Amino acid sequence: MTDTELQTLIEDATFDYTMGDTDAAVAKLDRATATHPDAFEAWHALAEISFSARRLDAALNAAEHALALRADDLFINTTLSRIWMEKGDKATAEKFGAQAKILGWKDQLKNPSAHEGGLA
Repeated sequence: MTDTELQTLIEDATFDYTMGDTDAAVAKLDRATATHPDAFEAWHALAEISFSARRLDAALNAAEHALALRADDLFINTTLSRIWMEKGDKATAEKFGAQAKILGWKDQLKNPSAHEGGLA
């Protein structure tokens, strides 16, 4: 599968999910991650869709794969915080939430014109 085909598969899965077909979306993302285990975007999408479907263990597994690929990503840290909060582990949720906040501040410092209102 080429990078273009991978991106198309992720976009198709996202479309399936928005149209209410979670199982088709997950199947496509499972195929994407199986053929491209280094595809951060596929893992993150799988984590978000699984979380939305209340499949918390699957969401956590996918989010941990994404984190291993890109630990400095604000959004995967936020996703992990949300998953851990739903699983009832407030301390771990707060750890990932704090990491996301730090990453957000770093981005604001690097790109001040992209953020209105300064540091929050």
